[in-house]
Amino acid sequence: MVINTGSSSLKYQLIDMTNESVLAKGVCDRIGLEHAFLKQTSRDGDPVVIEKDLYNHKVAIQEVINALTDKKIGVISSMSEISAVGHRVVHGGEKFSDSVVINDEVMKAIKDCIELAPLHNPPNVVGIEACQAIMPGIPMIAVFDTAFHQTMPKHAYIYALPYEIYEKYRLRKYGFHGTSHKYVAERAAAMLKKPIEDLKIITCHLGNGASICAVNGGKSVETSMGFTPLQGLAMGTRSGTIDPAVISFLMEKEKMSVKDISDFLNKKSGVLGVSGVSSDFRDLHEAADSGNERAQLAIDIFCYRVKRFIGDYAAVLGGVDAVVFTAGIGENNSIVRRKVLEGLEFMGICIDWDKNKVRGQELDISTPDARVRTLVIPTNEELAIARETVKLLK
Repeated sequence: MVINTGSSSLKYQLIDMTNESVLAKGVCDRIGLEHAFLKQTSRDGDPVVIEKDLYNHKVAIQEVINALTDKKIGVISSMSEISAVGHRVVHGGEKFSDSVVINDEVMKAIKDCIELAPLHNPPNVVGIEACQAIMPGIPMIAVFDTAFHQTMPKHAYIYALPYEIYEKYRLRKYGFHGTSHKYVAERAAAMLKKPIEDLKIITCHLGNGASICAVNGGKSVETSMGFTPLQGLAMGTRSGTIDPAVISFLMEKEKMSVKDISDFLNKKSGVLGVSGVSSDFRDLHEAADSGNERAQLAIDIFCYRVKRFIGDYAAVLGGVDAVVFTAGIGENNSIVRRKVLEGLEFMGICIDWDKNKVRGQELDISTPDARVRTLVIPTNEELAIARETVKLLK
């Protein structure tokens, strides 16, 4: 069972790891709020929506178990069929470079990282504790978004601040989306039929949150997100990298508090802020096609940043064998991929523009003579978490 807990939601999948098939998946939404519901889809059935009072995450977990074992919509006969639970945990700090079996010491370390990820780690903790209460004795595994990037060299993750600040607060680049970057890099190696140890790959996880990773021999050596997911690309509502002096300037001119400026950069900026239309690229394309110049500008800024990071990371890697596009925009948006990739022919990237029209399926969209392969690979973080869980059980 794979669990991804948010502040008022809980996504889950039940996976048969003998053949990696998804038996059921679902979401509990509006936990602790009015009009809460559970929506579950089994492998052989249509989605079923159950309206329930989900007072807290513990109640939500119990309702998930009830749904999975229900005689009509369930897929297992009892909770005892669940061998283990894999939890997505956003921040593991410097303590975790790999997935771990959760015990008291691990829980303390996850809680210690709350100040590094105050929006994400608290619900992750709540989800783990709820599962422990409902499923005592069943092994719990933590799979960290940050773990894959712990192989970055020190000169890549240390900020050029007084070193004692790093020593005091562990203020450094951590990177995120690690589970996704690792999964698609491994899939790229499989598609290319080459050992990942021999490959230099740039993975582009482009969704409402977006990051790029340089993967050398299967290890992350650089990534665009930093101390928080705010650094790097312009995103749906996040500004991405800006001149730090902008922050003090705005706080003074607009009389902003620390919370105000954080909300401004995380929730009101990005392509939403530039366009004034939406953080959803479907809305942006529709507006741009109708002549909205700001919507077009937002798309152009996003694509320019992605292109720039691909060039940066080709330099970091000393060459590149493959560029991978994944996540909602990366997998489905041929317009964005085209704008990013046009002009990169000098690197050996040559695209079959008919193949580029693909949506949501694995495909090499390069021309046969391209020196650098360009791949579209749907990410599957749940399966990656399940694989990590099985590995640790063994």
